[in-house]
Amino acid sequence: MSEHNKSSQSVLALAALGVVYGDIGTSPLYTIKEIFAGAHHPVPITPDNILGILSLIFWSLIIVVTLKYVIFVMRADNRGEGGIMALMALVLRGAADQPYAKLLMLLGLFGAALFYGDSVITPAISVLSAVEGLEIVTPAFKPYILPIAIAVLIGLFLMQKYGTSRIGKLFGPIMVLWFSCLGILGLINIANSPQVLAALNPIYALRYFITDPVLGFFSLGASVLALTGAEALYADMGHFGRKPVQMAWFGLVLPGLVLNYYGQGSLLLSHPEAIANPFYLLAPNWALLPMVMLATVATVIASQAVISGTYSITQQAMQLGYAPRMEVQHTSGQEIGQIYLPGMNYALMVAVAVLVIGFGSSSKLAAAYGIAVTGTMVITTLLAFVVVRKSWGWGWVPSVAVAGAFLVVDLVYFSANLVKVHEGGWFPLLLGLGVFTLMLTWKQGRQLLYKRISTEAMPLMQFVENTASGVNSISGTAIFMTPNAEMTPHALLHSLKHYKSLHDRIIILTVETLDFPHVEDDQRIVVNQINNRFYRVKVKFGFMDQPDLPKAIAGCASQGLPLELMETSFFLGRETLIPKIGSEMSLWREKLFVTMFRNAGSAASYFRIPPNRVVELGSQVVL
Repeated sequence: MSEHNKSSQSVLALAALGVVYGDIGTSPLYTIKEIFAGAHHPVPITPDNILGILSLIFWSLIIVVTLKYVIFVMRADNRGEGGIMALMALVLRGAADQPYAKLLMLLGLFGAALFYGDSVITPAISVLSAVEGLEIVTPAFKPYILPIAIAVLIGLFLMQKYGTSRIGKLFGPIMVLWFSCLGILGLINIANSPQVLAALNPIYALRYFITDPVLGFFSLGASVLALTGAEALYADMGHFGRKPVQMAWFGLVLPGLVLNYYGQGSLLLSHPEAIANPFYLLAPNWALLPMVMLATVATVIASQAVISGTYSITQQAMQLGYAPRMEVQHTSGQEIGQIYLPGMNYALMVAVAVLVIGFGSSSKLAAAYGIAVTGTMVITTLLAFVVVRKSWGWGWVPSVAVAGAFLVVDLVYFSANLVKVHEGGWFPLLLGLGVFTLMLTWKQGRQLLYKRISTEAMPLMQFVENTASGVNSISGTAIFMTPNAEMTPHALLHSLKHYKSLHDRIIILTVETLDFPHVEDDQRIVVNQINNRFYRVKVKFGFMDQPDLPKAIAGCASQGLPLELMETSFFLGRETLIPKIGSEMSLWREKLFVTMFRNAGSAASYFRIPPNRVVELGSQVVL
């Protein structure tokens, strides 16, 4: 590798620290405390238990994060992009003709829905656990913990509209400082009780489970907190590339985390009373307040990464047809991926604030945290198995051996968290189920709507023949958007009915979202001329592209169809939906779809069409 490439990889690895590793990097704030002093099945503080837990955490980081995500799953990229929606698109491409394709789609969709539960809990537990350090500084701060945490979180959400391009440059260096402090504080305390290093031997984890299998099983529900954020490694891979993410993990993140966890274990061996807050008590008294401030900034960065991920996955869901159109604002002229969704932002803000007030402490929130994380991990492993079989061509034996081993670990962690459903785990499951229902209803509702429209539509070629003569002409170009280029758009029929004329040029425009993340500009447009008046134009976007129709159709000129935007009108249909008993969808889901459809953002805004070039023609459709 050249020196230039090494330098650019290092810069990307630094940037990845701020975006990818914020979530898992702040786990030491609450993991050990929750294992030994949580409200749910606390582990007695004994030397054997401490060494057993440290061994469990270390080997979980090695097996689940390092081997599964950093080395294995990150190879299952969709043209460089990761995340469960990208993985689902990749899986469906390779198994579209299989009878289990619909089941895989539902699995991927539910995994994406669980991500929303994670995106609400992560800011709440991270910021709250950081601010709780003020109570260690002085008990006088205790009444102000919740108000301060809520103020920090509200400030974070209110800043989203300004984008992260400016403060994002600080994320990497701040997280370098954070992980360095994690490692240094851990190393100092390990020096006091170096015997904790024996826990690097997996025999201590095995002995811990053999001694008390029931307690060992229940403690997995808290131990999984050390793994939260592992899914972000895969989801954010497209921003930085596989190599920089791996460099950051092996070079700084993994050593910093392991040293800190072992430092906390060392502290508990000599001072069991430090379980009140073992993370902050690693630091000397003079460093407590600076550490609280640094931890708060680190948790804000961790929250920022999850919030940005929510925007991205929502945009992907919109592109793939699983979510209604929402307002998307671009916060950077250079970075295409930096977007802001106002509606989603304020919904998250309210949900996070309610969560903090409702649960009241990071320990109570910990019970709700694991289910969303482990559920997504299980689904990722199942989808990855299909990829290695269908896309990579692995045989049954290696596929089952590798994916099966990871699945066993995932299922053990998931089952340990299921027992916490009544203690708070119901929240991410309920939220995920709600989002899953909305996504599935939108997808099936759109299919039903297109079916109804298609049954009442006239074949396009028949319309072209019928209007070949005897119809008045209007100068200019009219673009009619439709999902089916073989049928005449309703808006075109209504336009002829009302205006008794047609434009000089009529373009039947379809937009296709591919299961690839991005489409090159020279492959975006396909023009098919029907006659001197009618054209079919197909515009292709990847599921992570930003839909910009005016910019896209400028490419028509290279295919013999020059367009002048100021002489072009976009005709859009605006349907009024009427639910009907006895349809393919149940009545309550039809009403839910109608409500979502009515409140969806306009196609003009979503495709960035200038409002003064849009004509909307309405019609009623009975579902």
